[in-house]
Amino acid sequence: MVHLSVAGIREMLESTGSVREDLFRQALRLKKEAAGEGIYLRGLIEFSNVCRKNCLYCGIRREGTRVGRYTLTDAQVLDAAQYAWRKGYGSVVLQAGEQVSEGFIARIERLVGEIGDLSNGELGITLSLGEQSAVTYRRWRKAGAHRYLLRIESSSPELYARIHPDDSRHCYEDRVRALESLRKEGYQVGTGVMIGLPGQTTSDLARDILFMKRLDIDMCGMGPYVECAGTPLAAYSEAQGGGTKEVLHERLEMTLNMIAVLRIVMPDINIAATTALQAIDAGGRLRAVECGANVVMPNLSPQEVRENYALYDNKPLALDSRILEQSVCYGERGDSQHFKKREKTAWNSGKYPK
Repeated sequence: MVHLSVAGIREMLESTGSVREDLFRQALRLKKEAAGEGIYLRGLIEFSNVCRKNCLYCGIRREGTRVGRYTLTDAQVLDAAQYAWRKGYGSVVLQAGEQVSEGFIARIERLVGEIGDLSNGELGITLSLGEQSAVTYRRWRKAGAHRYLLRIESSSPELYARIHPDDSRHCYEDRVRALESLRKEGYQVGTGVMIGLPGQTTSDLARDILFMKRLDIDMCGMGPYVECAGTPLAAYSEAQGGGTKEVLHERLEMTLNMIAVLRIVMPDINIAATTALQAIDAGGRLRAVECGANVVMPNLSPQEVRENYALYDNKPLALDSRILEQSVCYGERGDSQHFKKREKTAWNSGKYPK
């Protein structure tokens, strides 16, 4: 029995020893029963590191100067998508820094349609492009995108405010409204948080899980906070003793607990084994799969630009090949079972015309 309270979730998150091992076994069993036996692949195409946001933790923040700015051509994006389709990945993720110009919006609309055409409609398409208007989300949905990842980073308004600038472009309420708008536009909705932020408590993480439960998400991508040199939050974190090998491994271990507990609380959603885990431990993503994650995202961006999509330090540029030795579901889009159940319920209730 899962106690959906801050105290109940916190107790699970703080599990150690044999209790933690039992937690992981339960999460893996529930994953297989509710979300399927296999691992789904999402070919990740990080097509631009140009961003209008200035988040205090991020290596591609607007004021960041440590990365070379780039934007892939349409041909490069489509070549990567075609590679994913031919290799049987089932889905691609188009990810970039946040931009809101009409030219950017129209380009995504066009690329989504062209990816659908080149794959005969077989490739699933996830977008991770930040906060946009409901009209923009609708345009991209109509073009063929069906999943959207928009990480809340922290469900605590106070903690969210501490890791973002105090201006109109970085508003907690706008972030939540964007997530709600995505649901209304018919996307499979994903969010996620960073684990190990300065000042974050286990109770905050418990509230993050309860937030995701209330939001009724379909997928989640969360990972340990990894400092990015040159950012304001990294400077503050390191002054507080963060960024050491020991601290990073503590964050990794808590992330694994978060994955397992979220799987127990929401058994049929998709949960990604995120790249940040592998930045700390070469086997980090594999360990996440072993405690309940069921999605991995191999990077398909051209090799010459991968190091410039530097959200944090030591980002791995390739997938741990041992993950591909698992039960990988080639040729499957891997849509969220949670989403499918909600859509079936809506259909049966008369929400959709028959």
